[in-house]
Amino acid sequence: MSQAFVRERDGDAVFEDLPERPISSHPNFVTPEGMAQIEAEVARLQAAFSALTPEAQADVARINRDLAYWTARRSSAQLVEAEPGDVVRFGSTVTILAEDDSRRTYRIVGEDEADPAQGTISYVSPMARALTGKVVGDVVEVNEHESEIMEIG
Repeated sequence: MSQAFVRERDGDAVFEDLPERPISSHPNFVTPEGMAQIEAEVARLQAAFSALTPEAQADVARINRDLAYWTARRSSAQLVEAEPGDVVRFGSTVTILAEDDSRRTYRIVGEDEADPAQGTISYVSPMARALTGKVVGDVVEVNEHESEIMEIG
């Protein structure tokens, strides 16, 4: 193997080339819960950095990268309080009836707090964009599948 592509260790230093975490170009809208999650993640990473031992220096690059990301997300966060109403908007919880007669409930949240497996979807997702501005009874189409809005909370 060519030595041109082998990185040698400098003493006992451990190299960890981590790419920066990409930051979305969309506005960083967050719910109050999302803001709390960001604050908790920054605090957790700061504590992890403070607790690093000389033996755990390999974690420095990862912690610094993640701390930079979450600090940037905290500074760009735009807190949006959910407004109850009849129209789907950021922070709304929406129940839909899919073509296969299954009911699904989603809450429209910020990008970093989205977890579709837990029922939260990013406001920039195709489903959230299709739902936003709609009312109960409206039918939306996403990926060639139609769903009817049954409830907005």
